[in-house]
Amino acid sequence: MAIPEVLPFTALVGQEPMKTALVLNAVNPAIGGVLIRGERGTAKSTAVRALAGLLPEIEVVEGCRFSCSPGSGDLLCDECRARQLAGEHLLRVSRPCEWSSCPSTRPRTASSAPSTSSAPSRRGAQLRAGVLGDANRNILYVDEVNLLDDHLVDVLLDAAAMGVNIVEREGMSVVHPSRFILVGTMNPEEGELRPSSSTASDSASTSSGSAPSPIGSP
Repeated sequence: MAIPEVLPFTALVGQEPMKTALVLNAVNPAIGGVLIRGERGTAKSTAVRALAGLLPEIEVVEGCRFSCSPGSGDLLCDECRARQLAGEHLLRVSRPCEWSSCPSTRPRTASSAPSTSSAPSRRGAQLRAGVLGDANRNILYVDEVNLLDDHLVDVLLDAAAMGVNIVEREGMSVVHPSRFILVGTMNPEEGELRPSSSTASDSASTSSGSAPSPIGSP
């Protein structure tokens, strides 16, 4: 029998505090995120990837690369707002909730280089969506958060606090919503959190993972 690429969340044995913290943040992202501390082999990454499978499908604006929520006029990206002002009716489509992994470079986090392909006039910015765009209304997973550069931590925390990402690059700009379930993982053996990350973790729930006991152990 083929082994699934992502282990189902319900198949995780033990680790109740970690699973509870993840579920609570999925129910109410306003909690501020969850930081999971644990050594290697404690299912930190597995649990985060599996969490997306628990979440219901979301309604998004068809053709929106930032997964804007239909009907939320004040939370639309520049492109969807321009389409509305032009008289276009924004169609709704449903898709599964996903998770995005934070890269190690700022351009890929906020946006990437301008696209060279032609685009409709309503997409005048022509900036490819970065991870903060991909993560909108999804899960943003930051592995080894204790090793992340300070400037990347600042970008993530600004977007998480404001719920909006503002990109200005090479004479172009785009504003889009960036509301996500923030999950960070770290191995304490590889170093402690940087000061900027430690401040953020004060307002997030923290769960410590532990290696599962062998079957039959007391």
